Order: sequence, then C-alpha cells, then structure tokens
Amino acid sequence: MSPEAVKARAIETARRYGAGAVAVAPAFPDGPSRARMRASLRRGDLATWRYGDEYARAATDPSTLLPGARSVICVAMPYATPAPAPARALRGRVSNYAWSTDYHPRMRALLSAIAGCVDDAAGRPCTAVACDTRPLAERAFAARSGLAWIGKHTNAISPAYGSFVFLGEVVTTLELPPDAPLRKTCGGCRRCVDACPTGALRGDYTIDATRCISDLTQRRDGIPRELRPLVGDWVWGCDLCQLACPPTQNAGDRGTALDRPVDADTARPPLVDLVTLGSGAFKQRYAGTAMGWRGAAVLRRNAAVALGNALDRSSVGALLAALEGDPSPMVRGHAAWALGRIGSPDALSGLARRVAVEEHGGVREEIHAALCGNTGGR
Repeated sequence: MSPEAVKARAIETARRYGAGAVAVAPAFPDGPSRARMRASLRRGDLATWRYGDEYARAATDPSTLLPGARSVICVAMPYATPAPAPARALRGRVSNYAWSTDYHPRMRALLSAIAGCVDDAAGRPCTAVACDTRPLAERAFAARSGLAWIGKHTNAISPAYGSFVFLGEVVTTLELPPDAPLRKTCGGCRRCVDACPTGALRGDYTIDATRCISDLTQRRDGIPRELRPLVGDWVWGCDLCQLACPPTQNAGDRGTALDRPVDADTARPPLVDLVTLGSGAFKQRYAGTAMGWRGAAVLRRNAAVALGNALDRSSVGALLAALEGDPSPMVRGHAAWALGRIGSPDALSGLARRVAVEEHGGVREEIHAALCGNTGGR
C-alpha cells in the first residue's frame, strides 16, 4: 500500500472514531521546541512538575518513543464548550475538559484504532501512541503538522475548533506525506493575556506555569498564599484564557454528548460539600473523571480556597470542621487561611481555639497568619 493510501486510511479511521482533525508531521527532532522548553526550565516556569533537561530532549524527539520514527500522525478531538451554568452561591467552577468522564480512554481507543490501521497496512507493528502520559511535545508537533497553531495562551488552536481540543499522536516508522504548517499567529491580540488573573501569561507565547490557575489547582502541595485570592472560585483547572480567545469563541460548541457535564454538580460543585469530601465519596464521584488522579485532599484544599474567596459567613462551620478534623495538614492550613479571609467572630475564635492544640507547624503558621490578617487582601 502506498504512503498516500496509508495516510488516507488512517485519516478515515480517525474520523470514524471521533477525531475532528488529523494531520501528519515529519518526525525529525524539534530543536526550536527543545530550546524553548529548556529556556522555560531555566526560568522555573515548570518547577511545579519537576521536568528536567532529559524530559525536554525526549519530548522533542519522537524516536525516543519509537526508534526509527519517520512520521507523527496528529489528532485533535474537540470537546464541548457550552456556556457555563449560572453561578450559584457557594459553588465552585471546573474546567470544561473535566466536566465529563475522563477523556484519556476515548483518546487511547481512537489512537489505538489508527495505530492498528497503520500496522495492518504495513504488515508489521510500526507504531506507538502518545496520549498526554508519555513524553511528547504534542502542541509542537500539532503545529508542525498544520493541525493547529500555538496561541499566546500556549494552547494549540485548531482553525475549526479553537483551543478546546484534546490532542493525541500516533508515531510511526513509515514515511507518510506530511502536511504543511499553518502560517498563523495571534498577531496583536492579547485578550488571553489580559484575562489571566495571576499574570501567568507574558504575551510572548510563554507561560509561567507556577502562576497558572490550572496548575495551582492540580499541584500536590500548598497554593502560595499570595496567589490564593486570585484563584477565585476555580476548584479544578481554569478556562479564562481560552474563553477569551476569539478563534475559540468563533468555533462555538463542537463537542459531543460524551463531553456534557455528568450533572450540574460536576461543573459547579457545592463547595461546602467538597471541602468535607471523604476518600470513599471522592472515588465514587470523581474516579472516572479527569479530576480523579490527584486525590480527594487536593479538591478539599481547592474548595477551602474558593470558600475563602467567596467571603460567605455561612461556610464558617464547614471550614472549622475542616480545620479541626481534616487528616491532611495541607487542607487544614488552607481552611485556616479561608477562615482568616472571612474574618467573622466565629471564624476568628475558632482559629484561636485551634492554634493551641494544632500539632503541625505549617498549619500553626497558617493559623497565626490568618489571625494577623495576612491572607492576601480582600
């Protein structure tokens, strides 16, 4: 079978399994992307994730994933972007991509189907798949293939679907006809930069991920105190830069029914319930979603921050319960911060009672800071 026929069959298979767009990039190492990633590492932009130089080398060379790689089949799967549910009192906010069941199994099924098609055409195994969990600079290869271009928010932007797309790749040792890169940039537009509350976006197509709300809500340790007021009501991820992006706005809702929220509480979870969420309830509710991989304590921490930003005295009881009984020092510390933000007599007296019995030094420091009003402003 000719390379052109193999590519055509791969594209047809991809579309049959739900891909919105497919394009092919040559698999030679991406030197410019490697240099940009190394520069980000030197600046500390990716410090939360502890990536290193070896990761930069591996992610920008597909032959690390598959020796002898010649081509990368890049796939974009659009996901739903309906308008968020109206905000209600003491509700958190979840990024669109995590509203429904975890996308990874669907993407892996799509990529496996493409890989099987290419292997069958070649008469031998000649593929490897990458789906967010293996080192591959997927946005860089999506841009090289013409599938998308990279915006100032550093996300891949598909001409048809905007930036609300899941990316996946099939690397193959076959040399398939490549597609041409798009000749597009964001020009003078900086709406995403202006929409970012934490100043994570610099406007030069780079991001300080340690300030990104999406990263802050997924990190395992504490959220820096000075950034907590800027997180707002986000409890998992953040879509603000993408929602401000004109190509994404123009794309509209191109997702499928599989991407709709499981229920209203998934897209807008009740914060008082979330801040006391136990491990059993967490597994039952979130294990099958993209929020399931970090564990219950991370969501409880995020809920505490969101409650502190809501400044609603009705949440003091739940926050005091978290301060006094949560097994995670991280959650107790963030609950202390939230109580200090609210600053009601009940909140302050609860903090004063707890400081006398709290055994964890980091939590005691958070309580002292809260009692002194050191919570990042109102």
